[in-house]
Amino acid sequence: MGKIWPGRIRRGRIRRGQALGALVASAALVVAGCGAGGRPAEGTSGSSGGGTTTGLTADTVKVGAHFPLTGVAAPGYSEIPTGTKAYFDWVNAKGGVNGRKIEYVVRDDAYNPTQTSQVVNQLVLQDQVFAVMGGLGTPTHSAVLDFLNGEGVPDLLVSSGSRLWDQPAKYPQTFGFQPDYEIEAKILAQYVAQNFPQAKVGLFLQGDDVGVDAEAGARRYLEKQIVSVQRYTPGNTDIAPQISALQAAGADLVIGFNVPSYTALSQLQGLRLNYKPQWVYSNIGSDANLVGSLLARFSQGSVTDAGLLDGAITDSYFATVDTPDNPWTKQFDAIWKANGTGGELTNYRIFGMTQAYTFVQALQAAGPNPTREGLVAAVEKTGTSLQGPWVAPYRFSADRHAGLSGVRVTKIVGTGQQPLTGVMVTDNGEVAVTPYTAPEAAPPADGIPQQPAAG
Repeated sequence: MGKIWPGRIRRGRIRRGQALGALVASAALVVAGCGAGGRPAEGTSGSSGGGTTTGLTADTVKVGAHFPLTGVAAPGYSEIPTGTKAYFDWVNAKGGVNGRKIEYVVRDDAYNPTQTSQVVNQLVLQDQVFAVMGGLGTPTHSAVLDFLNGEGVPDLLVSSGSRLWDQPAKYPQTFGFQPDYEIEAKILAQYVAQNFPQAKVGLFLQGDDVGVDAEAGARRYLEKQIVSVQRYTPGNTDIAPQISALQAAGADLVIGFNVPSYTALSQLQGLRLNYKPQWVYSNIGSDANLVGSLLARFSQGSVTDAGLLDGAITDSYFATVDTPDNPWTKQFDAIWKANGTGGELTNYRIFGMTQAYTFVQALQAAGPNPTREGLVAAVEKTGTSLQGPWVAPYRFSADRHAGLSGVRVTKIVGTGQQPLTGVMVTDNGEVAVTPYTAPEAAPPADGIPQQPAAG
């Protein structure tokens, strides 16, 4: 161990004779009978305990979400709600949850926090949703935290790894979903410290809470190895100063916590500078299929695939499309073929289906006559016992609203990933990174989760 990787980065197919200097400059930004639990008796759509039931009828439950369906962040991220809807349609076809069909309302915020506030106001005040689920983005969802919690709307499974969602005393309605950026960085950093102990480490970070949390996690294991920390401003595609600074500092291993567009930009800038560190990217920026398409677009066809990413280290926390024999992937593929809106199953669609699967379990746990208050209580009570396609448990409780607790470190090969470790779990702060060895859950035969046991 301890060997650095000079010359290990492989190159994607590049057309000869084209000027690499124009690649980055030409890039455009792409950022950031009975249902599942039995039908309630007629007329019992209201609360069993006097709680709020806005968005709930005897036959339906209305769920809202905000996503960038258009604009710079739409590629990839706009696929998430298509997966969610396909799964909800699957559940509805089998009777819904406790006899109620799920009405899923998605509004486009174009990844603009001002627009997020507008569309979430519509979801709550006009559409009268029972809950919001999976709203995407740290800057965007931050803009509606106070509003949703002030209105008492359950705000579940936010699509971001920010620690902002884990503040139950301040935001009791809000819950995270994916591993937060600090614990993801801790697990990646421990792997780097153990396997690249002589590396000079550079950090390439999004200049907001994403980067703050990631740096805190990385420094837990790499404090003495970090030689440079560079941040980019979302929306500014000129990252030449940051990549040049990492090269000048002698960083031969770079950890990036960035969205997919900046993975592509960093690869193109590295190519331009003949800079060949061992790249390590967080899960949010490492989908090879999407990054490959962005590389082709940004380079105007000079780079034709995701080959630049071959050998990069990343992580994963649920089934992915490059493992077609995984039973969860098989089931989600069947659901997508039955209810999808065209195109292939993607990791983003699996992301949305995984959120939907979790939400169905939470709604089951809230009982046949749920209220908004009861739904939040059910997540807090049963959260750690929920089982599904994720590899590590949620951290939900009355005192914690944090999402998944771990990841598996992997290496990108082609457009897929090869495991480098088993599942590793941790928590924020001083908590150590440890292996998680419980067997992974198997999918239910009909795709509908069993009623979760009380936590």
